[in-house]
Amino acid sequence: MPKRTRAGALTVLAGAALAVGGSLAVPAAAAPEPPGFLAASDLPPRPGSSWTAGRVTAGVPEAVRQDTCLGVALGGGRHTWYREFRTDLDTGARQVSVELPDVRAAKGRVAKLDEDIVSCADRIEMDDPETRADFQDHGDLRVGDGAHVYALHTETSWGASDIRLLSLGREGRTVTVVDWGQLGGFQDAPVKAFKKTTVTAVKKLH
Repeated sequence: MPKRTRAGALTVLAGAALAVGGSLAVPAAAAPEPPGFLAASDLPPRPGSSWTAGRVTAGVPEAVRQDTCLGVALGGGRHTWYREFRTDLDTGARQVSVELPDVRAAKGRVAKLDEDIVSCADRIEMDDPETRADFQDHGDLRVGDGAHVYALHTETSWGASDIRLLSLGREGRTVTVVDWGQLGGFQDAPVKAFKKTTVTAVKKLH
């Protein structure tokens, strides 16, 4: 075999060896699978409009990062996902779920979220003297490893009034938060239907 041809053959063989070596390399870790999420039909009915669900997305939206009630404990991470829901009217919702390394960590995250939600009204008023915030505790739900429902009403000095329902649930090492809101006051909040939504959200974490 002429030297030039043999050299070319060796080059090809070297390239093939590199290709084989590359194929034997350890693959990158696959993206974690998200837990089950609510569907649009699981949200409290909104008279005059229907719910539309966005796709389940990895991470945490900026609106949550900046949220006084949830931002610290739901700041993001590789094992965090969210789904947005909207109507054609003034009502919207969001579900955020996070998978922790173990049950102990999940319990700690629930405790932190509960602390932040319960103290949220006071912190809103401290941050903005023009806003009055009132909190209601709607109690525990017997589903999964526990769930809790809360309500928060805010009203500004210029008359803007918003009602928000929040729920916190856990199944094993997965924690989920459902956040519902619209214009109005406590009397406008569909607490009973939202509790049903929360039960469904926790059951879907399996």
